[in-house]
Amino acid sequence: MVVAGVVFAAAGGWFCLPKPPLLDGVSYSRRVFDRDGGLLCLTLSEDEKYRVFTPLDHISPDLIRATLTQEDRYFQKHAGVNPGSVARAAWHFCLGHRGRGGASTITMQLARLRFHVHSRTMRGKCAQMWRALELERHYSKAQLLEAYLNLVPYGRNIEGIGAASEIYFGKEPAKLTVHEAVALSVIPQSPSRRALRTEAQNTALEPARNRLYEHMAGDLHPFGKAFTAQAHAHRQMLAPHFSSEILRAQSAQEIHTTIDPAWQRLVERRVADYIEVNRPRGIRNAAAMLVDFRTMEVLAQIGSADFSNEAICGQIDGTRSPRSPGSTLKPFVYALAMDQGLIHPLTMLTDAPRSFGAFNPENFDREFTGPIKACDALARSRNIPAVALAAGLSEPTLFGFLERAKVRFAHDENFYGLALPLGGAEVTMEDLVRLYSTLANGGRMRNLRRSLQENGDARTAAQPNDGVRLLSPESAFLTLEMLGKSPRPGASETRGEDAVFWKTGTSHGFHDAWSIAVFDRFVFAVWIGNADGKSNPAFVGRTAAAPLLFQIIDTMRSGGDAASPPHDPPAGANLRRVEFCAISGQLPTAVCAHRVTGWFIPGISPIGECEVHGEVLVDAETGLRLHTDDGSRKVRRELYEFWPSNLLALFEKAGLPRRLPPPFLPEGASVESISRSGKAPRVTSPKSGLVYQLRNGDATNRSLALRADAEPDVAKIYWFADRAFLGVTGRGESLPWQPAIGTYTIIALDDHGRSDACPVTLRAAETD
Repeated sequence: MVVAGVVFAAAGGWFCLPKPPLLDGVSYSRRVFDRDGGLLCLTLSEDEKYRVFTPLDHISPDLIRATLTQEDRYFQKHAGVNPGSVARAAWHFCLGHRGRGGASTITMQLARLRFHVHSRTMRGKCAQMWRALELERHYSKAQLLEAYLNLVPYGRNIEGIGAASEIYFGKEPAKLTVHEAVALSVIPQSPSRRALRTEAQNTALEPARNRLYEHMAGDLHPFGKAFTAQAHAHRQMLAPHFSSEILRAQSAQEIHTTIDPAWQRLVERRVADYIEVNRPRGIRNAAAMLVDFRTMEVLAQIGSADFSNEAICGQIDGTRSPRSPGSTLKPFVYALAMDQGLIHPLTMLTDAPRSFGAFNPENFDREFTGPIKACDALARSRNIPAVALAAGLSEPTLFGFLERAKVRFAHDENFYGLALPLGGAEVTMEDLVRLYSTLANGGRMRNLRRSLQENGDARTAAQPNDGVRLLSPESAFLTLEMLGKSPRPGASETRGEDAVFWKTGTSHGFHDAWSIAVFDRFVFAVWIGNADGKSNPAFVGRTAAAPLLFQIIDTMRSGGDAASPPHDPPAGANLRRVEFCAISGQLPTAVCAHRVTGWFIPGISPIGECEVHGEVLVDAETGLRLHTDDGSRKVRRELYEFWPSNLLALFEKAGLPRRLPPPFLPEGASVESISRSGKAPRVTSPKSGLVYQLRNGDATNRSLALRADAEPDVAKIYWFADRAFLGVTGRGESLPWQPAIGTYTIIALDDHGRSDACPVTLRAAETD
């Protein structure tokens, strides 16, 4: 009866044991993986440990078998405490043989690790055994072994087989070889002494490992002892800036990203090589980003040339740092201008000195080309035409377009003014990549993707209606066509097989050099500069950033992973391809000898007949121009180009004077007949309808320049303010005017009786 009572009491006590938490509250490292499952980043846990939770069925059976052999061969048979081991340990204790015949089972070790039991005293050992019994009462052997293998120390601040396997051998626990499993299994008994080393084999580990080999001799290859238990050398993790960013953005323990390890290694290697070669030029840092514009997946991201290099502020992410983009925003001025019916690719623009209020932009080379086609103006990155187009944009302006594209600005639109297309505001590389992807995606803006878990399957190509419509498919296509006209660095013309649509940018003061391209299915951006903003005359987009861009593009293509597909207009696009006059960019007339084909958007593009080429009647005897052929004289027909006076002055300055039509024959010519022929002058300054603020002070400060474009046959222009005569100028000259406050109608009258009127309002400038 006594025995039965004891058994009954023990059984009752067993079932009354409280349930302790197993792994509740344990913090783990977070892991970031590339798209192929390779580890990009392993963080520390909240308690500064490398600890990765790994399910038991994801752990190598060899590791489990080796661990049980080393730590607790009777794990499956006891109830948390092994009576035989306890008796043996007590016997050695009584004999004074301390440290021999340890009694700790795996469950007891788990109790010590989990509940921080101090087990070196008799009281602590009893508490440890009691906790072990509690664990055994409520959890299965598999759960206990899984918890133990996730908490057991493997040297330094590495806990759990998941972190140990990754850090020491660069692989998941399921892929450990039997010899790697044996080497790891003997570490927990003395983690500080037996931790694996990278430089050589740990001699303190070898005897313990050999003893375990003897216990497992039947399961191991006879030459297993020849295995060198040495940790892999420290690996430089790929894409550290990318990993840091996605860890901040997401809270998941495991993040499977879009990074393509092959592309990432390629770009990192090319960037490092380029920096090494160009270091004598002061080029020490770079950033780059590669995106598949079909899915918007970030395939490669390099925030700096060397993440660990403090001298270049390597931990600053150049892909996310706001910087002046130089001219890289110009394509969107042209795209908006095409959507708003201001130009088509062959529209003739003016690259000539011009003021926009107080803003007097210059070209990078401080020269002016005169008349230039829109496509050439963009390809050659001329500043004046871009600013002039930006000034004519409305609903939206460039600033409004960028705001819709979710580009963040520190100030409002008035702060940046017309300097915006020249790099007057700071944007990030991420912004630029999204914007150029909008061109590649037919005018639809979509967000970048960094995780394969977000938005379902990120590998799926975009649907036609994905994203926000910012540009028409037609203007997006035509803008890329225009960008494809720019020859690569060192080439005088584009190669037909290139199919690279690219743009460079150089910030004011040479702080940043940019190059960005659309090719095949990719958008690729490169930045060269210093993270601290220090300038360098070598930081020019075409000579500093573009060579690296094309080196990487050519390497990608040489591997067969990037092709050169034809750039065809989108299906169903409202586009037509017709003949244009090669000189004027307008529809050719019968007298236009040189013609080219080009695209335009029917119903939107400004299409008209050529106004540059004109046929003139010339008196054969005098060589003077006639208004009409009345049959009284022998006449001949000659072809002339009719350019505005400001462009004629530029031609003359460049040493390319144009052939001007001869003056009219005076006999029989009346003012009425003269005034009906040719074009009236056009007032270019002041601007029609603007309100000008006049400063106080001397007359110079209150002066306003009067200028007008006129036909080549004009010699004099007469200026009036309402009915008051102001003065006379020659063609192409300006007249200074010191007006009083008020509203006027400025009239420019040429010597053929043709005129133009311009309303203008003048107010006193506000003072502080």
